[in-house]
Amino acid sequence: MSFWALGTALALLCVEGTVRACTVKKPSGGSGRFSNASLVRLSEHLSAGYKRGVRPVRDWRTSTTVAIDLMIYSILNVDEKNQVLTTYIWYRQAWTDEFLVWNPEDFDEVKQVSIPTSNVWVPDILIYEFVDVGKSPDIPYVYVTHDGLVRNYKPIQVVTACTLNIYNFPFDVQNCSLTFQSWLHTIDDINITLMRSPDELREDKSMFMNQGEWELLHVLSKYKCFSLDNDDYYAEMKFHVVIRRRPLFYTVNLLLPSIFLMVMDIVGFYLPPDSGERVSFKVTLLLGYSVFLIIVSDTLPATAIGTPLIGVYFVVCMALLVISLTETVLIVRLVHKQDLQPPVPEWVKRLVLERAPAIFCIHTKHHLCSMLSSSHASDPGRYKENSYSTGTGTAQCTLHHTCEIGRVGNHNSERDGGPLGFGLPPSRDPAQPVMHNILQEVTSIRHFLEKRDQCRDIAKEWLQVGYVLDVLLFRVYLVAMVAYSITLGTLWSVWQIA
Repeated sequence: MSFWALGTALALLCVEGTVRACTVKKPSGGSGRFSNASLVRLSEHLSAGYKRGVRPVRDWRTSTTVAIDLMIYSILNVDEKNQVLTTYIWYRQAWTDEFLVWNPEDFDEVKQVSIPTSNVWVPDILIYEFVDVGKSPDIPYVYVTHDGLVRNYKPIQVVTACTLNIYNFPFDVQNCSLTFQSWLHTIDDINITLMRSPDELREDKSMFMNQGEWELLHVLSKYKCFSLDNDDYYAEMKFHVVIRRRPLFYTVNLLLPSIFLMVMDIVGFYLPPDSGERVSFKVTLLLGYSVFLIIVSDTLPATAIGTPLIGVYFVVCMALLVISLTETVLIVRLVHKQDLQPPVPEWVKRLVLERAPAIFCIHTKHHLCSMLSSSHASDPGRYKENSYSTGTGTAQCTLHHTCEIGRVGNHNSERDGGPLGFGLPPSRDPAQPVMHNILQEVTSIRHFLEKRDQCRDIAKEWLQVGYVLDVLLFRVYLVAMVAYSITLGTLWSVWQIA
């Protein structure tokens, strides 16, 4: 064999060896069904030598900036008693991991890949107001791009403490904050920023379920850097979630029934005060309102630091019903007819029957009282006759004249010496004692009727006093209720507009 042939054979062997060597080195990362999987090769490339417990920066002086974003999905519960807010949010955070970088050309143009969360470094950003573990789904993966951007998107059910102001219930607006900050790392290690602008975050309601009791007004954001010991500074991002309650349910089920009962209490004043029906009617209203308060007691929010205005409204309405019942009882007692009732004092007549109707324009009652006074002064006999029925008045007049004739005849007989006035000696007629007894009985009947008429006149005077006082107290009660209703209506209208 010549030297040329030997050189050619050696060259061929070298070329074959080179090809074999290249063929062996190219498919790195296993064999079999994973030998040509780009994602498997990329995962092995990223996990090779990665330390998930170390902050992913090449220069330790470099701060890791975490961009966060928040979208409110639903308001699940607002617990006023425990001062707790339960929300369901979509939370997003992103940061740059300098150790998760690759060239897409080396891995079939793969520019992003999902990696288990347990295999990468994750910032310890928590919600400061967090008080309980919610039922949040577990999202075990994060997205990583070829330039090292890590995106961690997950839904969270957040149970946070919130200072709830229930004074304006059911027209209340609540402002609860969600503060995101690193629990351990200072601002030199982890800083926080927003993914979107504050204006976009404020007006974004695209993901909110707007069919519940609460309405989302806006979400405000505020960045703050603070220090606990004037040495180490921490970064925080606070989101103010402003929500407003829809009051329609409470207006229909709480306010309207109370208003209806109070209106019926006002209507009850038109019942005659001298009848017992008004007392029983108002007692029934009071009992009904008590049952109503028992039913709605579970609906009203209760806290140890305050009472809602609607609770004060119910208490005041209950007090107004009690005052109305007390006024009715006093008026009924005043106009109650009884034989031993004393006459109306003169100062009461001047104040209640004369001045009060003139001042408060009670023209009908004043005219009736004037007629009553004039009838007493001018013609008491005619007033008595009008106070009874026709038969009773005729009998009274007959008995009155009979008694007068008997008295005159008896007086003349004793003076003239005989029953007929002729100066004759008194007769010894056995029927005379019978007539004397009859005259005594008639006189007793007359005195009884006069006493009864006098008692009836006194009762009528008290009745007029009761009617005037009833009108006056009703007007005062009505003015107080209208002023109270206007004040509450104005406050609730202002809160609703705001």
